[in-house]
Amino acid sequence: MVGPDELVSETARALGFLSRIPMPARFFVGHDGSMRTTSGTFAVAGALIALPPALLFGIFLYFGVKAELAALLSLALQILLTGGLHEDGLADCADGLGGGRTRERMLEIMKDSRLGAYGGLALILSLGLRTEALAGIASLGPLAAGLAMVGINAASRAALVWHWSALPPARADGVAAAVGQPDAAALKTALITGGLIYALTILPGLGAGPAIAGAIVAGLAIALFTRLVHGKIQGHTGDTLGATEQICEIALCVALAVAV
Repeated sequence: MVGPDELVSETARALGFLSRIPMPARFFVGHDGSMRTTSGTFAVAGALIALPPALLFGIFLYFGVKAELAALLSLALQILLTGGLHEDGLADCADGLGGGRTRERMLEIMKDSRLGAYGGLALILSLGLRTEALAGIASLGPLAAGLAMVGINAASRAALVWHWSALPPARADGVAAAVGQPDAAALKTALITGGLIYALTILPGLGAGPAIAGAIVAGLAIALFTRLVHGKIQGHTGDTLGATEQICEIALCVALAVAV
C-alpha cells in the first residue's frame, strides 16, 4: 500500500510530467522517469493544474466579466500551465491521422513539429468549443463553473490513462514507450480518483442528469477515438495521449453545457 509520502512524491512527479509547474528536485532523485505507477495520480494532478484557471474563472464571473471572455482567459492560463502539452498532441494527431495514408507516414507526420491544416483546425475547434461550452456552464454561477472546470480536467487525465493502458506503444523508441505503460493498480487508481473528483465537483452545481450525460458522451468519444487510433497506427503515442485528454475535455464541456 502506498504511504502518504510516496503519494505526495508520485503526485509531484505527475505534475512535473503534465505541466510546467516547477516541482522540487527532491521528488525526482533516484527516480528512473517511469510513469507506470505515477500515472495513477494523473487525475489528482489534473485537478490541481485546473485549480488556478478555475479560480480565475470564478473570480471573473463574480465581478461580471463576460462569460466568453472569462472562459477564454481561464483556458489561456490552463494552457500556459501545461505548456500546451495536450493541445500539441491533438494537433499532431489531427495532422498525422488526417493527412497520412499509411501507418508509417502517419507516425512520421505526427513526429514532425510543423503544424498542418488539420492540426490548426483541430486547435481552433478545441479552444472554440471549450470556450463556448464553459461560457454556457457559467450561467450556473461562479462556484459551479469553477468546480466544473476542476472536475473536467481530472476526468480528462483519467481518460488519458485508460487510453494509454488500452493500446500498446506504436513506436518502440517513442516517449510513451520510454516511460512505460500504467500498471493495473495505477489504472484503477486513476479511474477511481478521476470519477470521484468528477462526481464531487459536478454533482453539487450541475446535478445528476448533466453529470451522467457528460460521462456517457465522453466515454463514447474516448472509446471511438481509441478504436480509430488502433485501426490507424495499432498503438498509442505521446500525441494520442494528449489528443485523448483534449477530446475528453471537449466532450465533457460540450455535453455538460448542453445538458444544463
